[in-house]
Amino acid sequence: MVEFLETHKQDVIFGFIIIVAILVLRFLTNKLHHWLVKEKQRKFPEETLRPLHLLKLILNTLWIVLGIIALTYLIVDESKQDTLANDFKTALYIGVVLALTIIAATTANMWFKYDIQKKIENEHDPTSFKFLRYVVLVGIYFIGIMLCLLAFPSLKGVAQTALGGAGVMALIAGLAAQEALANIIGGLFIIAFKPFKIGERIKVTDAMVGTVTDITLRHTVIRNYENKMIVIPNAIINKEKLINYDMGELKTCERIEIGISYDSDIDLAKKIMQEECENHPLILDNRTELEVQEGKPIVKTAVIQLNDSSMTIRAWTWGRDFSDSFQLKIDVLESIKKRFDKEGIEIPFPHRTIVMKKDVTAKFENK
Repeated sequence: MVEFLETHKQDVIFGFIIIVAILVLRFLTNKLHHWLVKEKQRKFPEETLRPLHLLKLILNTLWIVLGIIALTYLIVDESKQDTLANDFKTALYIGVVLALTIIAATTANMWFKYDIQKKIENEHDPTSFKFLRYVVLVGIYFIGIMLCLLAFPSLKGVAQTALGGAGVMALIAGLAAQEALANIIGGLFIIAFKPFKIGERIKVTDAMVGTVTDITLRHTVIRNYENKMIVIPNAIINKEKLINYDMGELKTCERIEIGISYDSDIDLAKKIMQEECENHPLILDNRTELEVQEGKPIVKTAVIQLNDSSMTIRAWTWGRDFSDSFQLKIDVLESIKKRFDKEGIEIPFPHRTIVMKKDVTAKFENK
């Protein structure tokens, strides 16, 4: 044993240094990770810690892989040592590139979120910055992956082409026939022409009404009034006719329609609907000065349709915004129904009349 140690003394010392270096690097990595997590939770408590955990995993894996390659260098033939040296450089290069990519992406993401939060606090529109954040993050990860591919001779040409102008054009041409490019272009159109912004309430269809919470490269996210997230691809939402309740003037006209029976007093029904609407605290007086001088009512009512078993009366009400008008509508529908019951105004329901013919009945009885 003593003779072996004396013969391979330098190799033993080298191996011991490598093992100690791996342990020290892992210890420093864990300490750094613990400090970064603590700082991030202090400054950005709502942010996810996944990028930091991933960075820790990559660095610790890198130290182990480099250590194994260095230890293997001691026991292989001299003819294979050059190959191991190249593998060591490749592993170190890939590890450093991945770590720098995650650091750059995390830093950019935090900066954008901080700036977006400032814009929201100052009541500025953050839509463009949110969309640009996704573009920058995708660009950072794309460049990082391409730089990693440069480490492999067989993929070096692909990476160089992709990083060059010709590669970008080829990538666009390859995506042209796919829905992905349509969604990206759709997102760019939304940001450029601003049919809606983050935080605005829109109606895409009767089943898709809510507040825009995010606009990504691929889709737009809407939170509906059931607190469910609706994800709509940008290519689809660009083709739809939508209503933006927060664009331009916020005041909204809500048409309240109720059917009454033909035996009911039309004038009394119109008066009840007008009074209940005008007495609601959320009603907005949208009359012009001339209409006020002429004594026209705040809420206009009229019979708009004669149906098979009912007459439809409509009241035109105005609210300061979509929320007020919606709340006004559901409140007055209840109060109008109660007033109708007190005043004897009937709201009809479907009736079915069955006629029994005597000769047909008798024929069945004879059988």
